[in-house]
Amino acid sequence: MPSASDPHAGDKPVSFPAWRDWLITAPVAALLLLAIAFGTSAFIHGQLLSLGGSIWHDYNMLRFDMSQPSCDPNMDLDAEVQRRMSNQKADADSLFDTGPADPEAIRQSLASQRDQCRENFEIYQYNHEQTGTVTLRGFRSVELAAGKLNAIGQAWQPYILVLLIMFGGMIALIKNEQISLRPPKSATDYRVSAGTQLIVHVAMAASAIAWIRIDVGGDTTLNYIWLIGFLVLAAASLYRLIRVPDNTEPNSPAKAGLAMPLYCGLAFISLGYFFFSENYLAGPVVQLTKMIRFADLYTGIGLFVWVGMMLKHTRIAELLFGLFRSWEMRPEFVVIIVVLASAWPTAYTGASGIFVLAIGAVIYQELRIAGTYRQLAIASTAMSGSMGVVLNPCLMVVIIAALNRQVTTDQLFGWGLYVFALSAALFCVFIYLTRKTRPHLATPDDALPNTLRAAVPIIPYVLLAIAVILIYTRLIGQSFNEFSAPVILPLLLLVLLVYDRWRANRLYEAEIKAADRGQAEAPDYKPAGFGNALRASTAETATLIGALLMLMVGSIIFGGVMERSGVMDLFPSELGSIWVTVAALTVMLVIIGMIMDPYGAIILVSATIAPVAYHNNVNPVHFWMMVLVAFELGYLSPPVALNQLLTRQVVGEAEFEKAREEVKNDPSFWRRHEALLLPITVMGTSLLLVAFAPLVFMHVF
Repeated sequence: MPSASDPHAGDKPVSFPAWRDWLITAPVAALLLLAIAFGTSAFIHGQLLSLGGSIWHDYNMLRFDMSQPSCDPNMDLDAEVQRRMSNQKADADSLFDTGPADPEAIRQSLASQRDQCRENFEIYQYNHEQTGTVTLRGFRSVELAAGKLNAIGQAWQPYILVLLIMFGGMIALIKNEQISLRPPKSATDYRVSAGTQLIVHVAMAASAIAWIRIDVGGDTTLNYIWLIGFLVLAAASLYRLIRVPDNTEPNSPAKAGLAMPLYCGLAFISLGYFFFSENYLAGPVVQLTKMIRFADLYTGIGLFVWVGMMLKHTRIAELLFGLFRSWEMRPEFVVIIVVLASAWPTAYTGASGIFVLAIGAVIYQELRIAGTYRQLAIASTAMSGSMGVVLNPCLMVVIIAALNRQVTTDQLFGWGLYVFALSAALFCVFIYLTRKTRPHLATPDDALPNTLRAAVPIIPYVLLAIAVILIYTRLIGQSFNEFSAPVILPLLLLVLLVYDRWRANRLYEAEIKAADRGQAEAPDYKPAGFGNALRASTAETATLIGALLMLMVGSIIFGGVMERSGVMDLFPSELGSIWVTVAALTVMLVIIGMIMDPYGAIILVSATIAPVAYHNNVNPVHFWMMVLVAFELGYLSPPVALNQLLTRQVVGEAEFEKAREEVKNDPSFWRRHEALLLPITVMGTSLLLVAFAPLVFMHVF
């Protein structure tokens, strides 16, 4: 057995069949690496332009070889004036004759043209001399190549996104990993899941055909990729409909509908509206153009998930949690630290659901190792990203400020700190009130030496991370922020994964030598190498981003229905009392959060509900703080509880079953349903205070 001090004790290599290795790893890894390469090329090109301008102050004029001007810099003004005067006399009988010409005016005009010509020749001569140097030509060739790569990347972004959706969607479909209210268990469940997906994909293919016929002058290649993708997904659905897994369980047919993927439910409503109400066959695919406009945003989701899966295949999380073990913290205290610490990385991922999908598995695993019981570990994982969406530099806030001139990012991030402090305090209070153990903490004299020893293995990871970030910030000139994080973090994790796997094998070799000397038992297995860990993380990434992006596809189409159908117009524009207005808005926002992805929901609310709030004298900053907290409550609340479903997606249905089994005989209603009740209670209380505390303050003062 590996020694207890070995942080790589559980990193067994993953076995891949040949076809799965190629099908899952290669295409998805290639697409993600392309996204990183194109993103990096944009940063490099910008830095090269800046560097060129600092070396040659007029570098923009030297980027291309100028053609020699065709004018005459040594024009004889007297001769040219005489020639033009002669031509003027020859045209005296013309119908359009404008009268006698002024020789002095002609001379002044010609002199001005000659001066301009001489200036052009001076510029040309300077360009010719400078571009003849080896240094400039070498630098320019590199800069122009980076510019071309950047231009290609901008053009290819939509294709990368659509291919990620299709590859990931097909893998999630084949593996029966789509997001649903309940995972399929019986043969009927599997057939309902596959059958509904078959109907949706065939209908979407029909919509794509209709769009191709009317989209004259559009991106034909992209349209055909959508069409082929939906046809391939339909074929995969048919395969799954015919071939049901062998290890099915008996289950009630009445529950089979819960196994239908969530995106299919949204798609059925949307397809019914567009096909039968509007008779607009191309409508569903047209809505997906909204997704294409934000292709880099949705591709970033895939990159963040890849980061999380690579992190899962390192021992970084275990090493970090090792810092706290010597302090003998109770599990509830560890939960508080983890959930509050998760807020900052959530701000970089841009949405709580993305964070749960990317890092949820690591958080749950480490909370369980720390002794946290399953119900609390699930609750903490589900809401681990819910508090960070109001913090700088969350992309949701940036989008809100871009779509609504009534607010600025400084205002939203400023008040977001107070909202975060409020929700964090409430979380601590509820954890304390519902704790199972008494608070305890080891003394610094006992814990600090062990903490310092546990910090030593972390130092190389920290130094490597700093080095990667410094390369981007100093060498490439791109600061680490919400826009660069999707590009920098995957490269950072790739570097850390290389070191982590190298270190794991060094520890393995040391244990083998110790076993040979009779000083320790031989390890049971050789830890996974870099290649195996990368393939495993990419395979998991493909499944997860396929499931999430397909759900976002359904959500975007459904959002189009909400806009076009006039449903949002049913919300009254005049609500009278501001108390009634805030209450009605709160309920509506929570409902929207239950059924839509965050980015689509922000676009919908900005266009429909925000004007109503402003018209009824709700402070814009107050309103958008309500929106962000209400969305998070919606993502944690039944009937959908998306963040709970994403937690199940990364943790596994087996853990949820064990969590229910552990507390099925507990007399406390709270304990039996703590995984659901704790997040709802914390975020629900936060929402009530965020919504109504400002009104109470204004009423009193």
